[in-house]
Amino acid sequence: MAEGASGGRCWWCGDDPTYVAYHDEEWGRPVVDDRRLFEKLCLEGFQAGLSWLTILRKRPAFRAAFADFDPNVVARFGVRDVERLLGDAGIVRHRGKIEATVTNAGRALELIEEVGSLAAYVWSFEPAPSGRPPRLDRSTLAGLGTSPASVALSADLRRRGWRFVGPTTVYAFLQSMGVVNDHVEGCPSRPVVEAMRDALHRPGLRETRR
Repeated sequence: MAEGASGGRCWWCGDDPTYVAYHDEEWGRPVVDDRRLFEKLCLEGFQAGLSWLTILRKRPAFRAAFADFDPNVVARFGVRDVERLLGDAGIVRHRGKIEATVTNAGRALELIEEVGSLAAYVWSFEPAPSGRPPRLDRSTLAGLGTSPASVALSADLRRRGWRFVGPTTVYAFLQSMGVVNDHVEGCPSRPVVEAMRDALHRPGLRETRR
């Protein structure tokens, strides 16, 4: 219990009700839905330089602004859409990040066409258990800004033309989507997430990545 905050949960969520609910009900639970994976990659890009809690509070507005992050729709956004989004006070009004989201939607569609699903692609970067820390305490987790998997996934995404997908951003994405279980030892969510990961059917690649 010493590793976490209230009730033994991971310390980083503090006691903000929105953040605690996110930690308890979402963070680290494995996701294989393409739209939610695309959404999280985009929101992690928007988070750069800000707190995740800020993005979390704005998430409903982001979903409304970006057509619930349907890449088929977002990929067709044009100049007028970008200007509309720059005037939307409910989201982070950063031209580079908005334009990157539109670009990344197109790249996501290309990936889905190539390998079958974004989920299959993302989960192909899941690290082997031997590559994970033997014990995940607070100090260990605090030092995990990147990982070999996040560096490799970031490099491959950028090679494919994705933007705002650096290794640190990608590692936060892997943590939140359950590709790794980074709930600390003693956190009540850790065994729950591990059981979900054990039961998960990993989607397979339709063909080898380029």
